[in-house]
Amino acid sequence: MYVEVNLGDIARLRKKHPCGSYEWEVVRLGADIGLVCLGCQRKILLPRSTFNKRLKTIVKQTGGK
Repeated sequence: MYVEVNLGDIARLRKKHPCGSYEWEVVRLGADIGLVCLGCQRKILLPRSTFNKRLKTIVKQTGGK
């Protein structure tokens, strides 16, 4: 499943973060996708293929670049 993501989008992943939040903000795009947890501000990098598998839905779209 390929999903169009833009910087600033809010993504909901299938598993919750240990802090309890399901929602992440996209802060980096490329081969890896950089995410920031909206619950505790933790930053992670996921390979795009892993991100596409874990993605449940895009909560808020920013509308582009």
